[in-house]
Amino acid sequence: MPKFSHVPVVFLAVLALAVAVPVLLTAADPLAADPLNALAPPGADHWFGTDHLGRDVLARVVHGARHSLSIGVAASVLAVTCGTLLGLAAGLSPKWLDEALARSFDVLSTLPELLLALLVVAITGPGTVNVIFAIAIAQIPNYARVIRAQTFVVRHSGYVEQALTFGRSRLAIIAGHVLPNVLGPIPVLATIGLGQAVIASAGLSFLGMGPQPPAAEWGAMLSEARNYLRVAWWEALFPGLAITLTVVCLTVVGRRPQRRFEGRTP
Repeated sequence: MPKFSHVPVVFLAVLALAVAVPVLLTAADPLAADPLNALAPPGADHWFGTDHLGRDVLARVVHGARHSLSIGVAASVLAVTCGTLLGLAAGLSPKWLDEALARSFDVLSTLPELLLALLVVAITGPGTVNVIFAIAIAQIPNYARVIRAQTFVVRHSGYVEQALTFGRSRLAIIAGHVLPNVLGPIPVLATIGLGQAVIASAGLSFLGMGPQPPAAEWGAMLSEARNYLRVAWWEALFPGLAITLTVVCLTVVGRRPQRRFEGRTP
Protein backbone atom coordinates (compact mmCIF):
# COMPACT_ATOMS: atom_id res chain seq x y z
CA MET A 1 0.00 0.00 0.00
CA PRO A 2 1.29 3.53 -0.70
CA LYS A 3 2.34 5.66 2.20
CA PHE A 4 -0.17 8.23 3.40
CA SER A 5 2.28 10.99 2.40
CA HIS A 6 1.91 9.85 -1.22
CA VAL A 7 -1.87 10.24 -1.25
CA PRO A 8 -1.85 14.05 -1.86
CA VAL A 9 0.57 13.59 -4.75
CA VAL A 10 -1.65 10.91 -6.30
CA PHE A 11 -4.74 13.09 -5.87
CA LEU A 12 -3.02 16.05 -7.54
CA ALA A 13 -1.88 13.78 -10.37
CA VAL A 14 -5.51 12.73 -10.91
CA LEU A 15 -6.49 16.40 -10.93
CA ALA A 16 -3.83 17.11 -13.55
CA LEU A 17 -5.27 14.28 -15.63
CA ALA A 18 -8.75 15.76 -15.22
CA VAL A 19 -7.47 19.10 -16.48
CA ALA A 20 -5.53 17.66 -19.42
CA VAL A 21 -7.70 14.74 -20.56
CA PRO A 22 -11.02 14.67 -18.65
CA VAL A 23 -12.54 12.10 -21.01
CA LEU A 24 -10.22 9.48 -19.50
CA LEU A 25 -12.05 9.84 -16.18
CA THR A 26 -15.62 10.15 -17.47
CA ALA A 27 -17.26 9.86 -20.85
CA ALA A 28 -20.38 11.81 -19.86
CA ASP A 29 -21.04 15.27 -21.26
CA PRO A 30 -20.98 17.84 -18.41
CA LEU A 31 -23.42 20.10 -20.28
CA ALA A 32 -25.94 17.45 -21.38
CA ALA A 33 -29.21 18.03 -19.52
CA ASP A 34 -31.78 15.32 -18.86
CA PRO A 35 -34.79 16.90 -17.07
CA LEU A 36 -36.50 13.53 -16.69
CA ASN A 37 -33.54 12.32 -14.62
CA ALA A 38 -33.03 15.48 -12.56
CA LEU A 39 -31.83 15.22 -8.94
CA ALA A 40 -31.19 11.48 -9.23
CA PRO A 41 -29.16 10.22 -6.25
CA PRO A 42 -25.73 8.60 -6.69
CA GLY A 43 -26.03 5.19 -8.29
CA ALA A 44 -24.64 2.86 -10.93
CA ASP A 45 -25.64 5.13 -13.83
CA HIS A 46 -24.45 8.35 -12.20
CA TRP A 47 -21.83 7.76 -9.50
CA PHE A 48 -22.18 11.29 -8.09
CA GLY A 49 -25.86 11.64 -8.98
CA THR A 50 -27.36 14.34 -11.21
CA ASP A 51 -28.07 18.00 -10.61
CA HIS A 52 -31.32 19.96 -10.90
CA LEU A 53 -31.09 19.91 -14.70
CA GLY A 54 -30.24 16.23 -14.92
CA ARG A 55 -26.56 16.80 -15.71
CA ASP A 56 -24.04 14.24 -14.47
CA VAL A 57 -22.35 15.65 -11.35
CA LEU A 58 -19.23 13.48 -11.75
CA ALA A 59 -18.71 14.79 -15.27
CA ARG A 60 -19.16 18.37 -14.09
CA VAL A 61 -16.72 17.91 -11.20
CA VAL A 62 -14.11 16.35 -13.50
CA HIS A 63 -14.49 18.95 -16.25
CA GLY A 64 -14.78 21.72 -13.65
CA ALA A 65 -11.21 21.01 -12.56
CA ARG A 66 -9.99 22.62 -15.78
CA HIS A 67 -11.75 25.91 -15.03
CA SER A 68 -10.95 26.05 -11.31
CA LEU A 69 -7.31 24.99 -11.53
CA SER A 70 -6.57 26.97 -14.69
CA ILE A 71 -7.75 30.15 -12.98
CA GLY A 72 -5.71 29.33 -9.87
CA VAL A 73 -2.54 28.48 -11.81
CA ALA A 74 -2.77 31.52 -14.08
CA ALA A 75 -3.38 33.85 -11.13
CA SER A 76 -0.49 32.31 -9.16
CA VAL A 77 1.95 32.60 -12.08
CA LEU A 78 1.00 36.24 -12.61
CA ALA A 79 1.24 36.97 -8.88
CA VAL A 80 4.64 35.28 -8.55
CA THR A 81 6.05 37.13 -11.57
CA CYS A 82 4.80 40.57 -10.54
CA GLY A 83 5.56 39.99 -6.86
CA THR A 84 9.13 38.94 -7.63
CA LEU A 85 9.75 41.98 -9.82
CA LEU A 86 8.23 44.38 -7.29
CA GLY A 87 10.09 42.76 -4.39
CA LEU A 88 13.39 43.01 -6.23
CA ALA A 89 12.65 46.62 -7.16
CA ALA A 90 11.95 47.48 -3.52
CA GLY A 91 14.97 45.65 -2.16
CA LEU A 92 17.37 47.21 -4.67
CA SER A 93 15.90 50.73 -4.79
CA PRO A 94 16.90 53.86 -2.88
CA LYS A 95 15.48 54.11 0.61
CA TRP A 96 12.65 56.50 -0.24
CA LEU A 97 11.32 54.30 -3.05
CA ASP A 98 11.74 51.16 -0.97
CA GLU A 99 9.75 52.72 1.87
CA ALA A 100 6.96 53.73 -0.50
CA LEU A 101 6.71 50.25 -2.01
CA ALA A 102 6.99 48.52 1.36
CA ARG A 103 4.17 50.60 2.85
CA SER A 104 2.03 49.80 -0.20
CA PHE A 105 2.66 46.08 0.32
CA ASP A 106 1.76 46.41 4.00
CA VAL A 107 -1.50 48.24 3.30
CA LEU A 108 -2.62 45.73 0.69
CA SER A 109 -1.63 42.81 2.93
CA THR A 110 -3.97 44.01 5.67
CA LEU A 111 -6.97 43.34 3.41
CA PRO A 112 -8.27 39.75 3.13
CA GLU A 113 -7.32 38.35 -0.27
CA LEU A 114 -10.88 37.44 -1.21
CA LEU A 115 -12.17 40.88 -0.24
CA LEU A 116 -9.45 42.61 -2.28
CA ALA A 117 -10.13 40.33 -5.25
CA LEU A 118 -13.85 41.02 -4.93
CA LEU A 119 -13.15 44.76 -4.98
CA VAL A 120 -11.08 44.43 -8.16
CA VAL A 121 -13.76 42.33 -9.89
CA ALA A 122 -16.43 44.82 -8.83
CA ILE A 123 -14.45 47.49 -10.68
CA THR A 124 -13.42 45.49 -13.75
CA GLY A 125 -16.56 43.35 -14.09
CA PRO A 126 -17.16 39.57 -14.07
CA GLY A 127 -15.39 37.11 -16.31
CA THR A 128 -12.58 34.57 -16.19
CA VAL A 129 -9.81 36.96 -17.22
CA ASN A 130 -10.88 39.59 -14.71
CA VAL A 131 -11.03 36.98 -11.96
CA ILE A 132 -7.47 35.89 -12.77
CA PHE A 133 -6.20 39.47 -12.55
CA ALA A 134 -8.17 40.11 -9.36
CA ILE A 135 -6.76 37.07 -7.56
CA ALA A 136 -3.25 37.87 -8.78
CA ILE A 137 -3.45 41.46 -7.54
CA ALA A 138 -4.64 40.21 -4.16
CA GLN A 139 -1.68 37.79 -3.87
CA ILE A 140 1.11 40.00 -5.21
CA PRO A 141 1.89 41.68 -1.82
CA ASN A 142 2.57 38.30 -0.19
CA TYR A 143 5.26 37.41 -2.71
CA ALA A 144 6.66 40.93 -2.93
CA ARG A 145 7.21 41.22 0.84
CA VAL A 146 9.10 37.92 1.01
CA ILE A 147 11.26 38.70 -2.05
CA ARG A 148 12.04 42.15 -0.67
CA ALA A 149 13.23 40.68 2.63
CA GLN A 150 15.33 38.05 0.84
CA THR A 151 16.83 40.72 -1.43
CA PHE A 152 18.01 42.70 1.59
CA VAL A 153 19.77 39.64 2.96
CA VAL A 154 21.42 38.73 -0.34
CA ARG A 155 22.54 42.24 -1.34
CA HIS A 156 24.54 42.56 1.88
CA SER A 157 26.07 39.09 1.64
CA GLY A 158 29.78 38.51 1.21
CA TYR A 159 29.64 37.10 -2.32
CA VAL A 160 27.71 40.11 -3.61
CA GLU A 161 30.17 42.52 -2.01
CA GLN A 162 33.03 40.51 -3.51
CA ALA A 163 31.41 40.70 -6.96
CA LEU A 164 31.19 44.47 -6.57
CA THR A 165 34.85 44.57 -5.62
CA PHE A 166 35.75 42.68 -8.79
CA GLY A 167 33.93 45.33 -10.83
CA ARG A 168 31.01 43.29 -12.09
CA SER A 169 28.11 45.33 -13.42
CA ARG A 170 24.96 45.86 -11.37
CA LEU A 171 22.83 43.98 -13.91
CA ALA A 172 25.22 41.01 -13.92
CA ILE A 173 25.18 40.85 -10.11
CA ILE A 174 21.38 40.96 -10.00
CA ALA A 175 21.02 38.26 -12.66
CA GLY A 176 23.87 36.05 -11.47
CA HIS A 177 23.80 36.42 -7.69
CA VAL A 178 20.73 38.20 -6.33
CA LEU A 179 17.89 36.70 -8.35
CA PRO A 180 18.89 33.00 -8.05
CA ASN A 181 19.33 33.34 -4.29
CA VAL A 182 16.10 35.17 -3.51
CA LEU A 183 13.85 32.63 -5.25
CA GLY A 184 14.25 29.94 -2.57
CA PRO A 185 10.91 30.56 -0.81
CA ILE A 186 8.93 30.87 -4.06
CA PRO A 187 8.13 27.14 -4.58
CA VAL A 188 6.73 26.98 -1.04
CA LEU A 189 4.72 30.17 -1.35
CA ALA A 190 3.49 29.32 -4.84
CA THR A 191 2.26 25.85 -3.88
CA ILE A 192 0.34 27.09 -0.86
CA GLY A 193 -0.72 30.23 -2.72
CA LEU A 194 -2.21 28.07 -5.47
CA GLY A 195 -4.56 26.53 -2.91
CA GLN A 196 -5.58 30.00 -1.76
CA ALA A 197 -6.14 31.01 -5.38
CA VAL A 198 -8.42 28.00 -5.93
CA ILE A 199 -10.47 29.02 -2.88
CA ALA A 200 -10.67 32.62 -4.11
CA SER A 201 -11.65 31.44 -7.59
CA ALA A 202 -14.42 29.26 -6.17
CA GLY A 203 -15.61 32.09 -3.92
CA LEU A 204 -15.82 34.59 -6.77
CA SER A 205 -17.52 32.05 -9.01
CA PHE A 206 -20.00 31.28 -6.23
CA LEU A 207 -20.93 34.96 -6.30
CA GLY A 208 -21.43 34.80 -10.08
CA MET A 209 -18.27 36.67 -11.06
CA GLY A 210 -16.27 33.81 -12.59
CA PRO A 211 -17.03 31.56 -15.57
CA GLN A 212 -20.68 31.95 -16.46
CA PRO A 213 -23.27 29.14 -16.74
CA PRO A 214 -23.50 26.57 -18.13
CA ALA A 215 -19.72 26.22 -17.70
CA ALA A 216 -18.76 23.59 -15.14
CA GLU A 217 -16.76 25.31 -12.37
CA TRP A 218 -16.66 24.16 -8.77
CA GLY A 219 -17.71 27.45 -7.17
CA ALA A 220 -20.48 27.99 -9.71
CA MET A 221 -21.69 24.43 -9.08
CA LEU A 222 -21.93 25.17 -5.36
CA SER A 223 -23.88 28.33 -6.13
CA GLU A 224 -26.40 26.42 -8.24
CA ALA A 225 -26.68 23.62 -5.67
CA ARG A 226 -27.43 25.80 -2.63
CA ASN A 227 -31.14 25.86 -3.45
CA TYR A 228 -31.37 22.06 -3.49
CA LEU A 229 -29.44 21.09 -0.36
CA ARG A 230 -32.46 19.52 1.36
CA VAL A 231 -33.45 17.34 -1.56
CA ALA A 232 -30.13 16.72 -3.34
CA TRP A 233 -27.17 16.96 -0.96
CA TRP A 234 -24.87 15.30 -3.50
CA GLU A 235 -25.10 18.24 -5.88
CA ALA A 236 -23.14 20.42 -3.42
CA LEU A 237 -21.15 17.73 -1.62
CA PHE A 238 -18.89 16.59 -4.44
CA PRO A 239 -17.74 19.97 -5.82
CA GLY A 240 -17.23 21.08 -2.20
CA LEU A 241 -15.09 18.00 -1.55
CA ALA A 242 -13.11 18.69 -4.72
CA ILE A 243 -12.26 22.21 -3.53
CA THR A 244 -11.42 21.07 0.00
CA LEU A 245 -9.24 18.12 -1.02
CA THR A 246 -7.41 20.19 -3.62
CA VAL A 247 -6.48 22.88 -1.11
CA VAL A 248 -5.51 20.36 1.58
CA CYS A 249 -3.33 18.35 -0.81
CA LEU A 250 -1.61 21.47 -2.16
CA THR A 251 -0.88 22.59 1.41
CA VAL A 252 0.52 19.18 2.40
CA VAL A 253 2.71 19.00 -0.70
CA GLY A 254 3.87 22.60 -0.15
CA ARG A 255 5.16 21.77 3.32
CA ARG A 256 7.86 19.48 1.95
CA PRO A 257 9.89 22.18 0.17
CA GLN A 258 9.16 24.45 3.14
CA ARG A 259 10.88 22.04 5.53
CA ARG A 260 13.83 21.70 3.18
CA PHE A 261 14.13 25.46 2.80
CA GLU A 262 14.06 25.91 6.57
CA GLY A 263 16.69 23.19 7.02
CA ARG A 264 14.37 20.77 8.80
CA THR A 265 14.15 17.07 8.08
CA PRO A 266 11.01 15.93 6.19
